[in-house]
Amino acid sequence: MTNNEKALQLHQQWHGKIDTIPKCPVKSRDDLAIAYTPGVAEPCKVIAKDPEAAYTYTIKSNTVAVVSDGSAVLGLGNIGALAAMPVMEGKAALFKEFGGVNAFPICLDTQDTEEIIKTVVNIAPAFGGINLEDISAPRCFEIERRLKELLDIPVFHDDQHGTAIVVLAGVINALRVTGKKKEDCQVVVNGAGSAGIAITRLLLTYGFKHVMMCDRFGIISESYENLNWMQKEMCAVTNLEKRTGNLADALKGADIFIGVSAPNMVTPEMVQSMNKDAIIFAMANPVPEIMPDAAKAAGARVVGTGRSDFPNQINNVVAFPGIFKGALEGRARQITEEMKLAAANALAGLISDEELSEDNIMPYAFDPRVAQAVSQAVKDHIRETNIRHD
Repeated sequence: MTNNEKALQLHQQWHGKIDTIPKCPVKSRDDLAIAYTPGVAEPCKVIAKDPEAAYTYTIKSNTVAVVSDGSAVLGLGNIGALAAMPVMEGKAALFKEFGGVNAFPICLDTQDTEEIIKTVVNIAPAFGGINLEDISAPRCFEIERRLKELLDIPVFHDDQHGTAIVVLAGVINALRVTGKKKEDCQVVVNGAGSAGIAITRLLLTYGFKHVMMCDRFGIISESYENLNWMQKEMCAVTNLEKRTGNLADALKGADIFIGVSAPNMVTPEMVQSMNKDAIIFAMANPVPEIMPDAAKAAGARVVGTGRSDFPNQINNVVAFPGIFKGALEGRARQITEEMKLAAANALAGLISDEELSEDNIMPYAFDPRVAQAVSQAVKDHIRETNIRHD
């Protein structure tokens, strides 16, 4: 039986990957009187007087909505809300398993930006945070920006920021391996959608100076046609040398390649044209932009992919559970760029100098230290800057 066949069989058996389990006993008349009527009226009255009390008396303090419209699902594309449910259920299971955070899939049967924003605002009272998932660009940027303005709970688009955090963590450790300095590195990000833009922005925030973005047609610049509004904004801070050409042209003399694009986009010859000790993160799934053995044979020093069967897996699961765990426990109003940097540094710091190698730059998802390290870094930043809900 193949993995695909097994997955289909088990999903049929599970009838969904998550469940709701009451914390309270409901075994007697007394139990019912406390958990429901008439006793439940008491916390209701307290919350009515003080909405902040919801964090004490309900699941709001540790519960996240995983919101999707099914428009950009896991490389499957625009498959709609109903077909997106297995992915969102899986995301909810990962939140609980890796971060101890309750999460529930909210799949919206609309791809209208205004309707999505209005719906999320209306359901927000039940949740301590909103995790946006698999919403296509550029709508995802507008939805996240508006929700952050309208809500006083953390809003986080994991496809953007979770990816950016784990990429930066890997890059930090790859620089430790190669001895390269961020200020000197030429970086090429291939893929100008939500993940590519978020990665680029976080790299710039971290201190990289020379970053180019490419899409399937080539290097993005101000003269490039058919850019969306977010890509136009990125032109002001990327490709400062105003280079033009295709991906092969961009990689000449580059130090770091980050791919969030499509299979087999990078050839060995392109890698050979890069600077010595090149760093390659080829994260297209399931087939990366270049296979690790081919990249290494062409001269790359450090290679990462999105796959678990190769060294240096660059996987969001090491980021988002801890991010939300820290934001919820720290009662943050929002997840800031500085929190993302703190999370990336915490992840990178889990690999000691003794453990660090070309094939070991990232902690594994099942490392029990991961969620705690990330959440603690987020909470430390909240405490230091007093970015709190209350």
